[in-house]
Amino acid sequence: MAAAPKPASRYVSSFGLQVLAGMAVGLLLGLLARSIGPAGGAPNGLAQALDLVGTIFVDLLKALVPPLIFAAIVSSIVNLRDINNAARLVGQTLLWFAITALIAVSIGIALGLLIQPGVGSGAIPAEAAAPKTVGSWLDFLKGLVPANALGLAATGKAADGGGITVTLGFNVLQIIVISIAVGAAALRAGEAAEPFIGFVRGLLAIMRRLLWWVIRLTPIGSAGLIGTAIVKYGWDALAGLSAFAVAIYVGLAIILLIVYPALLLLNGISPRRFFKGAWPAIQLGFVSRSSVGTLPVTERSAEVLGVPRSYAAFAVPLASTTKMDGCAALYPAISAIFVAQFYGLPLGLTDYGLIVLTSVLGSAATAGLTGATVMLTLTLSTLGLPLEGAGLLLAIDPILDMGRTAINVAGQILVPMIVARREGILEEPVPEGLLPAEA
Repeated sequence: MAAAPKPASRYVSSFGLQVLAGMAVGLLLGLLARSIGPAGGAPNGLAQALDLVGTIFVDLLKALVPPLIFAAIVSSIVNLRDINNAARLVGQTLLWFAITALIAVSIGIALGLLIQPGVGSGAIPAEAAAPKTVGSWLDFLKGLVPANALGLAATGKAADGGGITVTLGFNVLQIIVISIAVGAAALRAGEAAEPFIGFVRGLLAIMRRLLWWVIRLTPIGSAGLIGTAIVKYGWDALAGLSAFAVAIYVGLAIILLIVYPALLLLNGISPRRFFKGAWPAIQLGFVSRSSVGTLPVTERSAEVLGVPRSYAAFAVPLASTTKMDGCAALYPAISAIFVAQFYGLPLGLTDYGLIVLTSVLGSAATAGLTGATVMLTLTLSTLGLPLEGAGLLLAIDPILDMGRTAINVAGQILVPMIVARREGILEEPVPEGLLPAEA
């Protein structure tokens, strides 16, 4: 007789402790590797090992994301045919995306004006190069049109030996567009599309299982990621940008601990219930720095909290690329004010209005690109501020990105919960916890 599976609630509890332990170990190993210093001009063996572990973990997550997004969105669109108010659900989801983004960018502007992070930052070298990845409205509109059926993009880089190294990547926004089109076509095709729909549902089940296996490596991966961040940046990088870093993390704390609980209470949802179910995803988002890589845990957290699977499978994948209160709302607002203050350029009411408009409407521009950097350069170019200002902030970006991504993930669970509650379809939370016993 097979042994009874371990209760999921106990597994989740120990899994959370394992992740915290991994982060603590990574912190200690990072400090040790940093104290050892370079070996012959190159990173020492411990630093290289930490970087290798963290890179492999993130690459495994990213490699499985494209088929997951495709299968999840196609399946969810097909599943919406069983819901009477599907169009209303979609509309309410987009509306709440905009509402929470508006609140987040308003907090960012208020903190930027109150803390004034760019005033007295003369210790930062003013000669900074503009970032290589620059966001623009034209690039965003062009990015909506898939270049190929798989949403793949190839980038070339000159190698030391004179050759060219080609790297394949994927554009998440294009994958979403392709998936929505395929899902809509499957609905219109009717009975003839049933074999394809069955295949996609099977693919989704397989990808979920593969991703759960990778996620079990989170304690090891988090050790590598945290350790690498300490080795590369330590705490010294925060010295010249301390006011800016404080403004960012104060804003993130306000959103997570004040704004989100207030919105939950206004909609009759217990904040304690929310944080209990969403914490595994928030924690993974913090260490992985990838909303897309955290997608399977985020979606499962929403389901555990009572969001119907048919709706969660649509809302969460969409949110993972377009619902970014940390990267696309709070961060570019404070950063734009920092850049203006650093260069001594005044901002007027119209400029603040443009910051709000860009953050609320342009967050999808981060999809499949370089996250917050693209959103920041999009904001700076819209305001006519020096793009070199973004280069000033890149030194501590990984440290800030941990907190930004955690807030992104929290918001990606919050909105489906609120919409489901308002539409009367929010179910009782799953008592077993985050992971199914058989995972």
